[in-house]
Amino acid sequence: MKTGHDFDLLIRGANPHPAIGIAGGRIAALAEGSAREEIAAGGLLVLPGVIDAHVHFNEPGRADWEGIATGSRACAAGGTTTFFDMPLNSTPPVTDAAAFHAKRAVAERESFVDFALWGGLVPGNPGHLEGLLDCGVIGLKAFMAHSGIDDFQKADSATLRAGMQRAAELGLLVAVHAEIDHPEMRRGSSIRDYLASRPIEIELEAIRIAIDLAGETRCALHIVHVSSARGVELVADARSRGVDVTCETCPHYLVLTEADMERLGAVAKCAPPLRSESERRELLKKVRAGNVTTIGSDHSPSPMGMKTDADFFKIWGGISGCQHVLSLLFDLSLPVQEIAELTAANVADRFGLGSGDADTLVRTDMRLRTGVSASRVKGRIEPGMDADLVLIDPNARTTIASGQLHYRHKHSPYVGRELRGRVMRTFLRGQTVFDGDAIVGRPSGRLLQRTA
Repeated sequence: MKTGHDFDLLIRGANPHPAIGIAGGRIAALAEGSAREEIAAGGLLVLPGVIDAHVHFNEPGRADWEGIATGSRACAAGGTTTFFDMPLNSTPPVTDAAAFHAKRAVAERESFVDFALWGGLVPGNPGHLEGLLDCGVIGLKAFMAHSGIDDFQKADSATLRAGMQRAAELGLLVAVHAEIDHPEMRRGSSIRDYLASRPIEIELEAIRIAIDLAGETRCALHIVHVSSARGVELVADARSRGVDVTCETCPHYLVLTEADMERLGAVAKCAPPLRSESERRELLKKVRAGNVTTIGSDHSPSPMGMKTDADFFKIWGGISGCQHVLSLLFDLSLPVQEIAELTAANVADRFGLGSGDADTLVRTDMRLRTGVSASRVKGRIEPGMDADLVLIDPNARTTIASGQLHYRHKHSPYVGRELRGRVMRTFLRGQTVFDGDAIVGRPSGRLLQRTA
């Protein structure tokens, strides 16, 4: 090398990779050597940076809710090196190429970590799906119930079928918010009324419908934020029958319950809602059994003014949590390798992440299940992969305080909660973006696109 060293950076002593040599932003070797800079990481764990496939950063148009600058800072502080931003809360929503380019421009200017962008599947836009593919969307997102945003309409059965058919032809994955509208969704005004209005059964019915359509159209399907073990079972059964379907759950369904929503109020409101303690335990069993593919934060913030109303149904439903995905999972005592798979390797595999350097998407007719593209460089600690890494002190315990939050609005259901596992350093392509106390450097995030 021109520097006279084997590596630009050598991380020594971390478990389970005691030597990681980094050069040119990539992992060059898992071996000792000389380096311009060395970091002693004895006693720490090293994991691949989290790929959070489910955040709502709401920009452009609703940056007062969060914004890519603050959201990506929170990601970096929590060990997340890539996020996928959902299409619906920005203005306009990402349902065509123009909206995609507007969001991409903001993210490239403001993001401290790498990113991918979801496109929307809504009534009237199946004709725009190829344009979204050409832009480089990571997939398409559809709501089977009202999204909470009037300009992002729910996909009825005809829209979902037509959209899935076209997505299958284009090789795009479709993700669905699996709840169906029903008359019981709006009766009363209390927290208990809200919990009763969205029972598990409406989630299960939506999952069944989506799976049937995926099987019919041969579309790759991902069910987001599954809140129950029975929902996971439906996905596992469909996979055993050859349907190309996977599912995600979120930390809040694994650590919080409906009793927490009643205790904490608006900061714990989400959809689907939090479930009972027995349901939480059963869902965690499914995660530990390997039946859940990915874990994402579903970070969906808003100003506190939208979290205050005597009518609980009128309060914005969204939990702020992207900064603590890893710590919450460590606190559940999940095996380290399992955490790495759920938050990084499985996400990269399912969504076909590429290097993010190309301006155009590599077009392919391959289905996602046909294999891993050689050009994928995210999600694992292996030579040739991007050096997206997080160093964690697995024994450190930290009580979350609102002043530690990097969100635009300093509220979260986890404030006051003591967690095990502290992020000590986050690297994006070999460069430190969080040093354990503060964000380092300037925004340098790149767009990631599917390669298969």
